Amino acid sequence: MSPRLSSYYMQREPSSIRRAQISYGSRLDISEVSVINLAIGNISLPMHPVMIARAKDLLSDNSPFKNGVVRYSSSEGTKECTDAIIQSINAELTVDMSKDIHCVVTDGGSQAMELMLLGVCDSHGDKPILYIDPLYTNYSEFSKRLSISSVSFNRSLNENGFFSEIDITRLRNQLEKDKPNGILIIPSDNPTGQQISRKSIIEIAQLCVEKDIWLISDEAYRNIYFTKNGPTSIWNISKIDVPGIVGRRISIESVSKVWNACGLRIGALVTDNENMYKKVRSEYTANLCANVIGQYIFSSVANLNSTEIVSWYNSQRNYYLKIIDELVLDFGKVLPGLIISKPQAAIYIVLDFKNIVPINFNISDFIDYCACHGRCNIDSKVYTLLLAPMTGFYADSITGSKQARIALVENEDKMKIVPELLSKLLESFMLYQKI
Repeated sequence: MSPRLSSYYMQREPSSIRRAQISYGSRLDISEVSVINLAIGNISLPMHPVMIARAKDLLSDNSPFKNGVVRYSSSEGTKECTDAIIQSINAELTVDMSKDIHCVVTDGGSQAMELMLLGVCDSHGDKPILYIDPLYTNYSEFSKRLSISSVSFNRSLNENGFFSEIDITRLRNQLEKDKPNGILIIPSDNPTGQQISRKSIIEIAQLCVEKDIWLISDEAYRNIYFTKNGPTSIWNISKIDVPGIVGRRISIESVSKVWNACGLRIGALVTDNENMYKKVRSEYTANLCANVIGQYIFSSVANLNSTEIVSWYNSQRNYYLKIIDELVLDFGKVLPGLIISKPQAAIYIVLDFKNIVPINFNISDFIDYCACHGRCNIDSKVYTLLLAPMTGFYADSITGSKQARIALVENEDKMKIVPELLSKLLESFMLYQKI
């Protein structure tokens, strides 16, 4: 006998981006098999040099922690950290938003997502949030956690590797039908890797003004783009572009991706609505504050000028673009017929196996096999590969049943062997399943 768990916990399963890693951790032969983990965006690159210097300097005479005392910051975060967040937003944009936005520093972008949902939607209410599928899985997970209702605007992956565009007429019709209180967009999109154009953001913003609803934007990957369009952002549109837009924007920020600092767990909710800011800050007093050591390390970015910040962004983009070009080319060679998304932004590629596998193939079964049993010899070493099933990124469990998302997060040497490794694992899985 044991106490009863809640109904919510009884139904809870690991997130799509963590499930394979948990399964791999239970392998009996784990000491024999090296893993290449592309299931989660856990970046393996070093932080910016000024952040590394701060990390090394934690107990120096210049540090607030020099005596070993680690106190709370204010609930909205230290001024230096909020300045660094706003400076990182403003560095590459053509519209200067630095004096018009308010910032609450959070424990990662994930905490900012929850705060946004609490501020935009009522639990079990008739004002849902509208998501654009496929969607970063944590939004769906947090909606369930908070009992927030949601509706989905669907996109599909075409044979040419591009996801369908956001049809503004169809979006308008869905707004009129479902009456959400906000729309979430991800301009540099996780998981699709597509970049939502400035034109589309303006059209969506105009709809938000017309329907008197919130425009929410996840901008964790804002400065990782591979087009000539520059960064697309809700902060790069002015009140002249969209009259009435001021006061209805919220962005989710993160230092995990562009600044290579996943483990610092520093993010932010940024808004141009002062009342939303004050209420978010009030809600966050229950959390006391975000990680103060993480805040201190990231705050060093406030000492960089815009030119230095943009130079860093350029180096990140160049690094990922090289990996993407090689990976897409090699996937096409070893797995002809595989549909490979065409990344324009972010650090993800979606693979659709539907043209090269039998009809009864299921991506979750394949990923479980790789995590629990898969092993292939490459260059005299045994490997397996962890991926994220796209079933966790769609509102239904059917659409992504033959699709996987890969994160471009392992070092270059490991990324080079991924196409060959995937091909061999797929072949061995077919024999294992006899399909």
